Amino acid sequence: MSYDLYIGDYAYSSWSLRGWLLVNRFGLSARSKMVPFVERDVARQMADIGAARTVPTLVTDDGAVISESAAIAEELATRHPEAGIWPADPRARAIARTLVAEMATGFTALRSECPMNLRVCYRDSAPSDEVRADLARLETIWAYARTQRTTDGPWLLGEYSAADAFFAPVAARIAGYSLSMTKGAAAYVAAHLADPAFRRWRAMGLVHGPDLPWYRKDYPTRDWHGPAPRAAKAIETGTPENEACPYSGKAITHVMQMDGRIFGFCNPFCRNKTVADPEAWPAFMALV
Repeated sequence: MSYDLYIGDYAYSSWSLRGWLLVNRFGLSARSKMVPFVERDVARQMADIGAARTVPTLVTDDGAVISESAAIAEELATRHPEAGIWPADPRARAIARTLVAEMATGFTALRSECPMNLRVCYRDSAPSDEVRADLARLETIWAYARTQRTTDGPWLLGEYSAADAFFAPVAARIAGYSLSMTKGAAAYVAAHLADPAFRRWRAMGLVHGPDLPWYRKDYPTRDWHGPAPRAAKAIETGTPENEACPYSGKAITHVMQMDGRIFGFCNPFCRNKTVADPEAWPAFMALV
């Protein structure tokens, strides 16, 4: 099956991250269509896409337009039952769906006061009592889900599921605003930050599009809490080891350097997203 996935800016669009993970984390594929937030009016930019007015929106090859993340999860699970988007165990699946529903409608203080911004990490964000209450609720439901898991693993119900995709932007907020959590909840956040798919999304967010000042907060900053990227840099000229871009297979136009070696890519975005976090990209690491 073929899909078009309309998404907002990688650095800022928390709901787009959910939709993107529902495709990419479960071995599916879609052509990403960017709806830039710098123009603000998302609905106007999507006026020709069925009844869609928000991101993410998934458009299928048979013309279906799905513009709510929970609906995207359900439709992809129906079309790809082998992908494991929901847990196979009925009890675990029911819990996962409940978690997704609560995430979609709750935690309004955390979402309002701590908008996702993957380009910055704050050392002290002075969370309000309402944000602290949201964090306490997250700790409660995450701990409960972990007691009900049917397989081992760092995720809420053992294996990665739609529930984890929905909480990935929450983990980004907790990390980005250095919000204090209990040991178990902090370990769950750390699992998201180390997840290769999450790292790829953040790497793209670091280099794609302009900084949007309305997402910035006036707090002191610090280094990102997740794994430190391997050192690499963009360079203007050099002879690359590879003959074609590791992502597209197209001719090389831009180069980077890592560990004294030079690698080539077909455009600046391919190069820059790799420089941002080389180890997040399996196709590139296969060259290394």
